[in-house]
Amino acid sequence: MQKKLLIGTTKGLVVFEKTGQDWQIKTTHFLGLPVSVIYVNELTNTWWAGISHHHWGQKLHFSTDEGQTWQEVNPPAYPLDAQMGSGKPATLKKIWIIQHGGAAYPNRLWVGTEPGGLFLSENNGQTFQLVESLWNHPSRMNQQQWFGTGRSEPFIHSIVVDPTDHNHIYIAVSCAGIFETKDGGKKWQPCNKGLIAAYLPNPHVEIGHDPHRLFACTVNPEILWQQNHCGIFRSIDGAKNWQSVSDKNGIANYGFALAIDHQNPERAWVIPAVSDELRIAPKQALTVCRTVDGGQTWQSLTNGLPQENCFDIVFRHALAIQGDTLVFGTTTGNVYLSDNQGDGWTCLSNNLARIDCVCFV
Repeated sequence: MQKKLLIGTTKGLVVFEKTGQDWQIKTTHFLGLPVSVIYVNELTNTWWAGISHHHWGQKLHFSTDEGQTWQEVNPPAYPLDAQMGSGKPATLKKIWIIQHGGAAYPNRLWVGTEPGGLFLSENNGQTFQLVESLWNHPSRMNQQQWFGTGRSEPFIHSIVVDPTDHNHIYIAVSCAGIFETKDGGKKWQPCNKGLIAAYLPNPHVEIGHDPHRLFACTVNPEILWQQNHCGIFRSIDGAKNWQSVSDKNGIANYGFALAIDHQNPERAWVIPAVSDELRIAPKQALTVCRTVDGGQTWQSLTNGLPQENCFDIVFRHALAIQGDTLVFGTTTGNVYLSDNQGDGWTCLSNNLARIDCVCFV
């Protein structure tokens, strides 16, 4: 059962705790600072928090006692000779994602960053090395294949480690697409067949796609889901092929946030937005959409969510699931939780700053 909930906001890290049936704010950390990424490494029971200082840049902190004390480590740093596609020197702008390397590599951490670099630590985050094989991939230096969208540079926001083979890893790059390694990061190949890049002259390009979030099902890692700039896509053959599973007659299409049932590969949730031009809830009504049949059909779940004059949307790391419980935070500082797979929602807070990330402990 969930005991704690971590909410990363633009004004600090907020920790909710559950007492009986109620969730309440118990502690806050990094008050007033923008928490851009939070991650709980269940292998080591370590909390990680990335802070995007407006003046000092990206900082990285960890706690081994559930936030009672924090230690700072040096964040990933690009080598002096690392260049972006434009030829400018590469410098760390933001940490987007942290992921452990699997039980086979208990000291390993993968870190995805902006401007598009993947970093690896083999000592629990004390030092990081740029994964040169991906950084030097021929496609990355091509600004028509790796490029920024809402951000000025491409960034790696999703890392999926195959639970059956910890050297088999997928990453998602906005914009570039899905890349896969089967040898622990020595070689990488794109896996974007079937995706649509409607914003490009050739929508069927091999590289140049904009996945918003990527997951693989734990019980069947051959099944992957992605919420994408151009819809919702699913693969049933280990990312060799992707099929659109967007709702042709409904609103489950464009959005950022995605959650999947890791015990049932047919079940997933998304939180739609109108479009990249109008980042608001469809018809200004906040809605979570759920599929129980692999995306063939979608159901809109609205019980307990505001249905009038709503300007909320949910960013890519601001939706989380554990068991039957889902939680999400919005751009206007609201937190909603469901303990019945989304059938009904309860508001935990209306008073937080913009929420960028959430996770269960």
